[in-house]
Amino acid sequence: MDGHFGLFQRAVAPEETDRVRRDMGPEKGTLDALRIDRTQRGRSRSAAPLALVLLVILGGAGAAYFWTKRAPTVEVRTIAVRAVASGGAATLLNASGYVTARRQATVSSKVTGKVTEVSIEEGMTVEAGQVLARVDASNVETSLRLAEAGLDATRAALGETKANLEFAEREALRLRRLADQQAASPVEADRAETERNSLAARLERQLAEVVVREREVALWRQQLDDTVIRAPFSGVVTTKNAQPGEMISPMSVGGFTRTGICTIVDMTSLEIEVDVSESYINRVAPEQPVVVTLDSYPDWRIPARVIAIIPTADRQKATVKVRVGFEQLDPRILPDMSVKVAFQQAGADAAPRRELRIPRKAVRRDGGRDVVWIVREGKLERRAVTVSAESGEEVTIVAGLTEGERVVVQGPENLKEGDPAAEAKS
Repeated sequence: MDGHFGLFQRAVAPEETDRVRRDMGPEKGTLDALRIDRTQRGRSRSAAPLALVLLVILGGAGAAYFWTKRAPTVEVRTIAVRAVASGGAATLLNASGYVTARRQATVSSKVTGKVTEVSIEEGMTVEAGQVLARVDASNVETSLRLAEAGLDATRAALGETKANLEFAEREALRLRRLADQQAASPVEADRAETERNSLAARLERQLAEVVVREREVALWRQQLDDTVIRAPFSGVVTTKNAQPGEMISPMSVGGFTRTGICTIVDMTSLEIEVDVSESYINRVAPEQPVVVTLDSYPDWRIPARVIAIIPTADRQKATVKVRVGFEQLDPRILPDMSVKVAFQQAGADAAPRRELRIPRKAVRRDGGRDVVWIVREGKLERRAVTVSAESGEEVTIVAGLTEGERVVVQGPENLKEGDPAAEAKS
């Protein structure tokens, strides 16, 4: 049979074979189009588990990054801010003023002349009577020597007159005796007495001239001493106004003439002048306690008291001047400093104030300011504070904290704001 089929294939012409293939081709393409492609379905089913695996891997990586990069918890020891009664008084009135000196002077010369020497500089402490400067005294010294020479001449003439007067007294006495014995003429005796009286009068005049010469010498010595400028009281030189070679005069004469050598301030006489409004002067009384704060040291509270209320008002500013004295002076207090003054309530009605206090070790220096670290809702927070006073191991806080907040008293040095904190309370 196989043989017959092979004979059939050889019997069919090649053209017929191609025709049969062309006729069957479209039917075969139609059947392929109706066939289900199971390979694509298998591929879509295998992609879903792969995506889920990738999602799990990415989530794990994110969680691992979060746990590795999260700030570690900081172990700190904290203490609560406490308020204590300070025993102070309530503030009745706030005002501003300036530090002034009750004793200060611009030192000048009593005579007009050229400055030859200046022995002081700004900031120097001087004692009463200390030489500050000298003025040219050459003319005064010459006049003094001339007056002293005139005094010497007058004293020499006085000696000669005394000698002549003694001789004249003896001669007048001798001639009077001779005249009584009629051994001499009465005229000669009268002449001798007249000569004696004349010499006595001359002696009196020369004694007066000696006094005049002595006072003249004293005058020139005083003028010579006036060329030496001395400190009128002990204090500190705040300004230096003249240099050697300049002209100085006790009064203003115009031009380039100076009227002072320097200004001296007695630092022990510093006090405060405050202008208080007329509307509030009834809140101020003598000896009333005052708390002074210098603008240069705002955290330094200085105790003071009211010295006096000047009994006159300024109609232009509607203010009354009040003098306030420091309880204790300090080298940091300087003239013309601006101050804030708080007049306190005095007497039994004074209500005590409450002050916030924390341990000294809780305060740190950062950026030139006092700061503390507090724990709030489990996280660290940096807080700038104002320290007013120190008492033993504690400091008084006037700004930056409230009662009950917990401040860090012990912990690492490199604290960061916002880091979680585990606090051990003290």
